[in-house]
Amino acid sequence: MGIAVLIVLAYLIGSIPTAVWVSKGMFGIDIREHGSGNAGATNTFRVLGSKAGAMVMFVDMMKGLVAVKLSFLSHYTINSEPFVNLQIFLGLAAVVGHIFPIWAEFRGGKGIATLFGMILAIQVLAAVSLVMVFILILFLTRYVSLSSISASIAFPVFIVFIFHEPELSYKLFAIATAFLVVVTHYKNISRLINGNESKVPFFKKSRRRRG
Repeated sequence: MGIAVLIVLAYLIGSIPTAVWVSKGMFGIDIREHGSGNAGATNTFRVLGSKAGAMVMFVDMMKGLVAVKLSFLSHYTINSEPFVNLQIFLGLAAVVGHIFPIWAEFRGGKGIATLFGMILAIQVLAAVSLVMVFILILFLTRYVSLSSISASIAFPVFIVFIFHEPELSYKLFAIATAFLVVVTHYKNISRLINGNESKVPFFKKSRRRRG
């Protein structure tokens, strides 16, 4: 299958607006009109509760994973440099789709869960390590934003210094990911510094009743 076609498919998969469909279908609201206004798992956790948030997070993660797996439909040799580069492009296409979903007026989330699914598909050990960092920070602080930022900063550290990833493109991707996650969370960083960032209400019922 052509590379351009695979990238378009990856974008369309990433464009599935999980949070929007869950919030509208199960609660009768548009998640983008509540909380932080983002159509992602974090805002879903805050506004609709842990069950809806977990559902959105899982599906958004699978979008990144499935998009990367499209690489097996290409003619590249598995684990070759072109193959890894294609995996990165497919994963990024899914992340772009999540942030700018064609199915939801190009108003999506920040793409953290989709990005994680992408990493999980490319290198499982790195993904597991990032999950451990994320869970540890989340357990200690209950700040999803701080957990995401911490995991993203740990990503290039794991790739370069622990797993010694040989592909330069993957190293650059890890560094760029850390930078972009920090930049896209600048508002969260400001709220964290000011002490008014929202914490995730684990195991609490949603604030909205089913429509």
